[in-house]
Amino acid sequence: MARHKPRPNAGRTVRLADQIRKDLAQIIQREFDVSQVGLITLSGVDLSADYAHAKVYFTVLGASPGVAEAALNSKAGWLHSLLFKMLHIHTVPTLRFIHDDHVARGIEMTKLIEKANQPGSYSSNVDDDPDKQG
Repeated sequence: MARHKPRPNAGRTVRLADQIRKDLAQIIQREFDVSQVGLITLSGVDLSADYAHAKVYFTVLGASPGVAEAALNSKAGWLHSLLFKMLHIHTVPTLRFIHDDHVARGIEMTKLIEKANQPGSYSSNVDDDPDKQG
């Protein structure tokens, strides 16, 4: 008989990650000063298979992502202890905060697409080029 399960319970992992995201969002909203770290939104949590480590992805408005990331990571142990009191599970993961730049890249891509779709931004008459006529 195998000592470990071949794969972890994916449903439980997703539920636990979502609960961690919700609880951390409440703690951050209540305990952090928006004027110092900006408005932080948690966009996702990735848990390791053994639930010992969590990567917490966030976006921020009103402050530098580096400042917010440094503030969150410096308080990660404290946030872990508060999370431990809220969650009633055996292993509460250690937290590592990572700035999620997908939103900013999405906005940039949207602007580029809008610019490309503006009338007159692309000439489709390639046949009018005198160098191409033979």
